[in-house]
Amino acid sequence: MKGLTIFFIFTFIISFGQRSDFKSISFKKADSIANNYKGENLKNLPLLTQKLTSSLDTEVEKFRAIYTWVCTNIENDYSSYLKTKKNRKKINKDREAFLQWNSSFTPKVFKKLLHHKKTACTGYAYLIRELAKLAALECKIINGFGRTANLKLDKNSLPNHSWNVVKLNDKWYLSDATWSAGRVMIEEGEPKFIADYFDGYFLGEPSLFIKNHYPLDLDWTLMTTTPSFSQFINGPIVYKEAFSNGIIPVSPEVMHIEIQKNKSVHFELLQTKQFTGEEIALVIVNGSKSITSTPETIKVKNKCTLKHTFNKTGYYDVHIKVDGLIIATYTVKTRK
Repeated sequence: MKGLTIFFIFTFIISFGQRSDFKSISFKKADSIANNYKGENLKNLPLLTQKLTSSLDTEVEKFRAIYTWVCTNIENDYSSYLKTKKNRKKINKDREAFLQWNSSFTPKVFKKLLHHKKTACTGYAYLIRELAKLAALECKIINGFGRTANLKLDKNSLPNHSWNVVKLNDKWYLSDATWSAGRVMIEEGEPKFIADYFDGYFLGEPSLFIKNHYPLDLDWTLMTTTPSFSQFINGPIVYKEAFSNGIIPVSPEVMHIEIQKNKSVHFELLQTKQFTGEEIALVIVNGSKSITSTPETIKVKNKCTLKHTFNKTGYYDVHIKVDGLIIATYTVKTRK
């Protein structure tokens, strides 16, 4: 009896507006400056901007110092996020009203941020924009939808996230300070922010960024071809670790796959970096059973093909793991 065969394909792509444009630039100086001014208050933003950027020569280094400082000095305020979510719900079906409300609400968020150095995603994006503007960098707030394993969306979902685009050397780049700053854990029913800087959302690759960020204004995907909202919410779950590895799930476009046994499924992943992973595994979960499989692997430069065969019908969660980190999840249903 033949099983289900899955192929994972990694290949190299080149796209615009990604961090590799600055691979010749070291961010050590910018990060060091941000660290030197850790704990600075927000009462004088022009002075803070001057401290962070005056000794840096390039636009990208100036933005890096600002970004690193914000991500390592501002606490994610989950209670503020819940309040924002509640207010957004009141104007659910009126997009224009939402944009007007969001515009008026942002300064209120910023006022709290100035005093307490705590905020939700809108506050992070607002502070990034204000500091960037003071450094003579063109920067915008982008409102839209964020998607994670815990942020499940449907066609009626409300916008729930904000991030930034910044113009560097006449080119636009994507960044998400909120998700770079750390994570919120629920402990004994109460939210707790865990500061844990993550670099993957700094100048993100647009084709990867779109996997968990969908803007209201589609021009700010920074892509020539934009997936539909339906494709966005029905795609595979892509974790932040994919950003570290530069791995972009491309096909299948849907997370939930149903197939007859003995048929093949091809999973295609594009890679923006040279593939260096030595440890590649599939974590396959079926009910209460979980196995970690080392698949048959073929590597050719930036291309890696993984092969795994399913021998039984059933429902499977398939997690792709690279160097010990899960980067994406699909589900597979096999039937007779």
